[in-house]
Amino acid sequence: MTRLRLVFMGTPDFAVSSLRALADAGHEIIAVYSQPPRPAGRGHKEHPSPVHAFAAEQGWEVRTPKSLKGEVEQAAFAALKPDVAVVAAYGLILPTAILEAPRMGCLNVHASLLPRWRGAAPIQRAILAGDKESGVTIMQMDEGLDTGGMLCRESLPITQDTTASDLHDHLAELGGRLIVEAVRDLHNGQLEATPQPDEGVTYAAKLNKAESLLDWRRPAIELERQVRAFTPWPGAVFQLGKERIKVLEAAVEQKAGPAGKILDDDLTVACGEGALRLLRLQRPGKGAMAAKDFLNGFALPSGTELLQDERP
Repeated sequence: MTRLRLVFMGTPDFAVSSLRALADAGHEIIAVYSQPPRPAGRGHKEHPSPVHAFAAEQGWEVRTPKSLKGEVEQAAFAALKPDVAVVAAYGLILPTAILEAPRMGCLNVHASLLPRWRGAAPIQRAILAGDKESGVTIMQMDEGLDTGGMLCRESLPITQDTTASDLHDHLAELGGRLIVEAVRDLHNGQLEATPQPDEGVTYAAKLNKAESLLDWRRPAIELERQVRAFTPWPGAVFQLGKERIKVLEAAVEQKAGPAGKILDDDLTVACGEGALRLLRLQRPGKGAMAAKDFLNGFALPSGTELLQDERP
């Protein structure tokens, strides 16, 4: 396999799999771009992104510009003379000067079956919508939002048990394999970009913590998807006294009652349609626990009504 001069641009855990796979395939990683370190934890100490941390461990040059719009940053990028740039969940818009600098252009590892779920949160939105499959698309980037031509893509099933965390890990691994194949085949002249179809376009809006609240007036099937889609972040929660309780696992039940009312001693809550049995929960600052153990600390008998709370 030809060893190419490669710039990698990514930030979260999802992108690390692709960076590792490209390095393992023998390509020369001449620079890694990532979002700047951000405060985290109790002390609000700045922490590098997962991609930044991994690249630093390998001894690769890491660049963390806040923007790529300036001529200085664009000139510094072009001076690297990359054969190709690979982008995976980087988080910055790439200006035309950046897109055109690599000899083979900029390739994007996107966690959806484009054109469905363009945008920031394709994994979670696919589960929320009840999609039966997701996947990875390798795209030749242009100036639009995930609108470039498709080089290759591969699907994975979404089952009734799939959480966002599960799907994230599987798609990250798949993305690593596909990007290695795409770079190889594009370099060998065996791959051409196919324009995305105009039909079937959807947008995966960025997740908002305000979405975490479980609205018992909605159908139980939608709330169960919310629990799986928002694992691990932002979580699916409900208000109990002064505490916000996170629901980590739930199941749909064919029961009925006023929305928000607990229907039995197994912590089954009536919804707008059907009911949701809460299986695993977590109190703030505590570990996850089964519903039975949770009820040992809270008296929530059948008939209790869980109040709706509209606050984020």
